[in-house]
Amino acid sequence: MNTKFDELLDFPCDFTFKIMGVATQTLADEVIAVIQEHAPGDYSPEIRPSSKGNYYSVSVSVVVTSKLHVETLYRSLSDIDDVRYVL
Repeated sequence: MNTKFDELLDFPCDFTFKIMGVATQTLADEVIAVIQEHAPGDYSPEIRPSSKGNYYSVSVSVVVTSKLHVETLYRSLSDIDDVRYVL
């Protein structure tokens, strides 16, 4: 990834990931499990259904320590089968 996170952020900092995926009962748990692998902590995801209920938006604030940390989390979250977008 060729990002400019290191130029835009002062690490460590809070970074909110917004994950959009298929509305399954396990989506939020899968997201938290991936985040726990890379940034162990106590997380309270905010889950919102889409207007038709086919998708969920899961927002989670994570303390990131470097550009590589942010990029690793993006890649790992994107690898979840039911995830469509990571913002």
